[in-house]
Amino acid sequence: MTDVYLEQGRTWTFACAVDWPGWVRRGKGDDAALEALLGHAQRYAAVVPGFEPGELHVVGTLPGTGTTDFGAPDARGPWDDEPGDVERQADLLGLCWSAFDRAVAGSAPVLRKGPRGGGRDRDAIVAHVQEAERSYGRAYGVKVPPRTPWPEQRTAIDAAVRTGRTGGAWPVRYAVRRTAWHVLDHAWEIEDKQPAGQDA
Repeated sequence: MTDVYLEQGRTWTFACAVDWPGWVRRGKGDDAALEALLGHAQRYAAVVPGFEPGELHVVGTLPGTGTTDFGAPDARGPWDDEPGDVERQADLLGLCWSAFDRAVAGSAPVLRKGPRGGGRDRDAIVAHVQEAERSYGRAYGVKVPPRTPWPEQRTAIDAAVRTGRTGGAWPVRYAVRRTAWHVLDHAWEIEDKQPAGQDA
């Protein structure tokens, strides 16, 4: 059994696994969000060896924010009050980073665009994820200067997680869940937008 919670916005609902950072999906309403989450179980298992979700157990619902409706999970619950197993969470975040790196390494530089020509290409996604993590660092209590090499930036975030105290606005469990979601969301975007005939 896997504990999940629902973050309910006006436009989107996110289904978020409490103890499996990165396994987060959204849909138009509770059922659609849960269906989307289950639909990505095998994909998440490819990131986290040995992952088996079992039955989903909804432990609570949270009201969303404007960020939720924009398309990012933003709510924290009582399950985030304690850091939990910080070594495990740091290791899982590391697996999500590795999945992103593999997606980038196997990607064509130019990705398929949306029906109206929208969407970033590979290198723009990489720059976005790196910059977002630098911004997230402030919520971890980690100040990473601009143009810090990405491995150093990740090492600083990893170290903050392993202390169990972020020193910032985000509790550890939420911080890891938000970061891992963002990393995997864009890793899967890169994989899904490969040009025809290009394997990610």
